[in-house]
Amino acid sequence: MEARLAAWLVRRRVALFAACAVALLVIISGARLLWFESSYRIFFKDDNPQLLAHDAIEAAYTKADNVAFIVVPADGRVFTRETLAVVKELTAIGWTVPRSIRVDSITNFQWSRAVGDDLLVQDLVQEPAGLSDAELAQRQAVALGEPALVDGLISRRAHVTSVNVRLEMPADSRAQGDANHEVMQFVRGVAARIMQEHPDLRIHLMGQVVVNYGFNEIAERDAATMVPLMFAVVIVLLAVFLRSVSATAVTTLIIVASVLFTVGVLGWLGFQVNQVNVSAPVIILTLAVSDCVHVLVHYLNDLRRGLAREAAMTHALEVNLVPVFLTSFTTAIGFFSLNTSETPPIRELGTVVGIGVMGAMLITVTVLPVLMLWLPKRFAPPVDSRGFTLGPLAEVILRRPRAYFAAVTVVALGLMTFIPRNDLNDDTVDYFHESTSLRQAFDFVQQNLTGIDTIAYSLPAAGPGGIYESAYLKRVEAFAEWWKRQPEVTHVSTFVDVVERLNRNLHGDDPAYGRIPDEREAIAQYVLLYELSLPQGLDLNDALTFDKSATRLSVNIKDTRSKELLQIEERAQRWLADNAPQMRTYGSSLSIMFAHLGQENIFGMMKGAALALLLISATLVVFLRSAKFGLLSLLPNAFPAAIAFGIWGLTSGQVNLAVAAVFSITLGIVVDNTIHFFSKYLYARRQLRRSPEDAIRYAFSTVGAALLVTTAVLALGFLVLAQSDFALNASMGTMTAMVVVIALAFDLLFLPALLLWADRERNTEARPA
Repeated sequence: MEARLAAWLVRRRVALFAACAVALLVIISGARLLWFESSYRIFFKDDNPQLLAHDAIEAAYTKADNVAFIVVPADGRVFTRETLAVVKELTAIGWTVPRSIRVDSITNFQWSRAVGDDLLVQDLVQEPAGLSDAELAQRQAVALGEPALVDGLISRRAHVTSVNVRLEMPADSRAQGDANHEVMQFVRGVAARIMQEHPDLRIHLMGQVVVNYGFNEIAERDAATMVPLMFAVVIVLLAVFLRSVSATAVTTLIIVASVLFTVGVLGWLGFQVNQVNVSAPVIILTLAVSDCVHVLVHYLNDLRRGLAREAAMTHALEVNLVPVFLTSFTTAIGFFSLNTSETPPIRELGTVVGIGVMGAMLITVTVLPVLMLWLPKRFAPPVDSRGFTLGPLAEVILRRPRAYFAAVTVVALGLMTFIPRNDLNDDTVDYFHESTSLRQAFDFVQQNLTGIDTIAYSLPAAGPGGIYESAYLKRVEAFAEWWKRQPEVTHVSTFVDVVERLNRNLHGDDPAYGRIPDEREAIAQYVLLYELSLPQGLDLNDALTFDKSATRLSVNIKDTRSKELLQIEERAQRWLADNAPQMRTYGSSLSIMFAHLGQENIFGMMKGAALALLLISATLVVFLRSAKFGLLSLLPNAFPAAIAFGIWGLTSGQVNLAVAAVFSITLGIVVDNTIHFFSKYLYARRQLRRSPEDAIRYAFSTVGAALLVTTAVLALGFLVLAQSDFALNASMGTMTAMVVVIALAFDLLFLPALLLWADRERNTEARPA
C-alpha cells in the first residue's frame, strides 16, 4: 500500500502541488484577523469562579486597573521640598493620564484634623516649596503614622513613595489593548521627562496596566526575534547535515509554508495572539523540519547510490510515509491533549500546534516531491558516497547491549528519584525575566515599599447602611488586626482606619478616641461630614459600596508563591468561619486568580497526559501492526520526560503552568524518534528478513543520521524559545529541549537491548508484512 501511495504522490505531484497552493492561500488569509491580546483575562475561562469574584469587586468599588509611579530619590529622603514637588507634579499629571479616574499620593492624601470644633480636611502637602523644616518633619510624622499610607504609598523609612493612578479601562479586549498602549506611551514619556529634569530621581512604573502591556511587549518581541533566529539555526543545521543547497532551500520553503499555515489557522479559529500561543510558529518551525529531513535523507542517499530522481523520491516516500504520518499524528495527539488545561492560551497553543503539525506533514508530502523534482539537473544534489551514518555506533552498542541497557536504566531511575522534589508553585513575578524593566520594578517594590500580591474582600454588612453599625465595624477591625499579625503581610487597608481617625479628630485629636464609636448615628454623621469635605475624585468609593452595604478590605503580601498564597487565604477563611461567619466572603485578586489557576492546572495536565498516553499507545499498536512493539515503544518515550522532571527537581523544583504541560507536549514529540527507529527495524525484519542484530544495524544506518538532525533542530529550536523573557515560554523551551536530547540518547542506547530481548529469533518469525 505504501508503495502504491508513494508512486501516486510522485505521479500526481503537479496537481497535488496546485491544490495545496490554493488551500494554503485560503488558510493563510486568516492571518489578517489577528491582533495581540494582552489582558490578564485571557488566562481564565469566562465562568472561572475567581474571575467572577474579581469582577464583582470591580463592579462594586473603584476599578483596580492602575499605573503607579514609584519615586526613588537618590538621597533616600522623600520629605524634601524637591522630592515632594515632583510627587505633587506627578499627582497633577496623574489626572491627565488617559482614562484616569482617581489619583492617590502622599501629597493629596486627605489629612483630617480638629481645628477648634471644626473638622479640617485638606491635602497633606499643598505647597512643598513653602514648607519649613519643622513642617516637613510634621508631614512626615503624619504620613508614617497613617495606616492608609505607610507600607502602601510611603515606605516605613520614608525613602520611597508611590503615585497611584486608577484607570477605567474598556471591557473589550481589542479596545483594551489600544488603551494600554495609549496609557503606557503617556506615562513612559512622563517618567522619562521627570528623570531627565531631575537626574537625582529614579522612577519605576508598576501596576496592572504596566503588567498587561509587559505581556504584550514580550509577545511581540518573541514573535519578531525568535522566528528569524530559529530560521537561521535551521538553515545552518540543514546545510551542514544535508550538504545540499537545493534540499536546504526546499526544506526552508516548506517550513515557511507550514509556519504561515499555522498563523492562518490561528486566525480562522478566532484565537488572538497572546504571550503563550505566540510560540506556536516557533514550535511548528522546529517540528516541520523532521518530516522533510527523513524524506530527504533517504532521497539523497538513493541518489548517491545511483537511482534515478523519480525512483529515489518514490522510494523515499514509500519508506517514510507511514512513520511521517504516524509521528505527526502522535505529536498532534500530545498537543491536542493540552485542551484539558484550565488555561485558555495553553489550550489554544495545543489546538493550533496540533493542526499545524498535521498541516506541515501534508505540505511536506505534496510540495517536497514536486520542488525537488522540478529543480534543473544542474541544481540537483551531488551524487557521492559521503552520506553521514550512525552505522558504526550500532557496532559499538551491539558489542555490549546489555551493559548500555543497564547503565541507562540505572542512571534513569536514579534521576527519577528527584521527581518528588518538584513543586507546582507558580509566582507571577517569575513570569518575567530578571533583565526586564518590569521584573526589576517588581523586585524593587517588594524590597523597598510593599508586597505586590494582593487579596481583597468585600465584607457584607446587614443590608444598606449596615456599615455604620459599630458591631460590624469591630468585626472588620478584628479581621484587619488578624491580617496585620500574619508574617507575610506588608499592608492592610480598611475603612475602619478612616472611622477611627475621624472619631479622634472630632474629639480634639485625643489619642484615647482613636477607636470605633459605639453609636451608629455618630459613625454615620462622621462619615457624612468627611465625605462632604472630600474633593471630587477622592471619595470613599474605593472602600464603600454605593448603598453602604459592604466595605472593602485589601491586603498586600510580599514574596509569596501561589501555594503559600492559597494557604494564607485558607487561614483567613477559617478565621472568618470561627469569628465572623455573618460576613464571610472569599478573597479575590489577580494574585488569587493565578494562584488557583496554577494549582488547578496540574490536574488538567495529568488528565491530558494520561489521555495522550492511551491514544498514542493505541495508535502505535495499530500502525506498527504489533501489540508487543506498540507497547514496548512507550518505554523509551515515557522515560525521557520522567528523567527530565527528575533533573528539573534536582536543579529548580519550581513547576509553573508551562512545565506542567511538558509531559503531554514531549510525549508526542519524542515518540517520533522511536517510531522511525521501530519502522526501519520492522522493515528490515519483515521485508528484508534480517536478523534482529542486522535489523538494528539497518535502522542505525538508514535513520540514525535523520534522527540526529531532527533532534538537533528540535533541541536548538526549543532552546531559542527558552530565550524568551516570558517564563512560561522559556521554561517550556528549556524543559522540552532537555527531553528531546535525552530521548535520542535513550533510544540509541536503550532500544537495541530491548529489541534483542523482545524479538529473539527463536520467538519471532520474520515474515513479510
